[in-house]
Amino acid sequence: MIDPITAVATATAAFNTIKQGFAVGREVESMAGDLGRWMGAVSDIKKAEEYAKKPPLFKKLFQAGSVEEEAMATFMARKKAEDMRAELKTIISMTRGPSAWEELLKTEADIRKKRQQAIYDQQERRRKVFEIIMVIIGLAAIAGLLIGMVYLVGMDRGKW
Repeated sequence: MIDPITAVATATAAFNTIKQGFAVGREVESMAGDLGRWMGAVSDIKKAEEYAKKPPLFKKLFQAGSVEEEAMATFMARKKAEDMRAELKTIISMTRGPSAWEELLKTEADIRKKRQQAIYDQQERRRKVFEIIMVIIGLAAIAGLLIGMVYLVGMDRGKW
């Protein structure tokens, strides 16, 4: 599961590094790694928000309070990411022109798409497999209890 607090911390650290780079006159191209970290963290924040809106079955059942807390954390993370995005847009547009910002958005979309395929799909598969296994275990436990009760009732009546 994606932790929005960790994603915000990563995004903030990368964003601060980017801002410092611009302040000392570094070129956008030389900060590609930092921009990539920032974009990846923002993508994680968006995915955490999706998970908060549609939490896994067992989280709904056993950690209901945690679902609300996580929803609030992801909301705050999204707002922080939006603020960073607006400031970054201003910085890049002023230093490299509006076309540089548009190019950066295209790059971000590519990164998000690759990240979606590579990381998030795998996490989603693991979550679904875990849920299926837990449902099977739950059904087996219920079946075991029913069989045990039938056996005890049968023994009590002297049929076995």
